[in-house]
Amino acid sequence: MIEKTWPSAEKLILNILTKTQQLHEQLAKEADILKAGQPPELIDQSTTQKKQLANELEALHAQLNQLLATEKLPNNQEGVQLYLQQAATVALPTTETLARWRQIQQLCAECKTLNEQNGASIELLSLHAKRALDILKGKDQTANTYGRDGITQSDALTRTLTFYL
Repeated sequence: MIEKTWPSAEKLILNILTKTQQLHEQLAKEADILKAGQPPELIDQSTTQKKQLANELEALHAQLNQLLATEKLPNNQEGVQLYLQQAATVALPTTETLARWRQIQQLCAECKTLNEQNGASIELLSLHAKRALDILKGKDQTANTYGRDGITQSDALTRTLTFYL
């Protein structure tokens, strides 16, 4: 039965590779935006594009799950490997598709690293913005209290350093 699903599998893996490459490029652009100190609107645009690509990848992943289920294989990387092995066993041309699958795995690892680095950069920028706001509000920088969730709590009464005209 693998002969019937093989054309779909080849196309699906190619589409997953294309979308994964696009996500990798988007994460790299986001890293550049963060390093260059670009306006927050560009980060928002990048986030929107990342979400769209993630949704498209999820849809492709659902199709891959269906394909693996058709062949009674597990829904994970091992299932894809088994699928490719079965295809090779019946003499289907798997070399290019296997190379694409390996490239997808490599890109996914790189995307994870880029996303974690970008998230840390955004968190650091957020912390700097919060500190700047605290300074403008006249908060004491040495006194910190924390809530049950471990997040610092703002004092209800603060004196502002800004003047109203």
